Amino acid sequence: MSHLDARQLAQRIDTVLDILVAGDTPSAINNLEILKAELLSQATGEQEQPSAQPKSPWEI
Repeated sequence: MSHLDARQLAQRIDTVLDILVAGDTPSAINNLEILKAELLSQATGEQEQPSAQPKSPWEI
């Protein structure tokens, strides 16, 4: 399980805020859902399987 990095989390939140300011609400929501899934995965102690399908990239 990877370590939760507060700086990286803050940067990702800033990215979502920038997307919202730009007016692309659907992309911001998608990015928040990706972030939420990653945080919940860490909180429950799940580890990604090597054969698991990669998550969709962040939209900018």
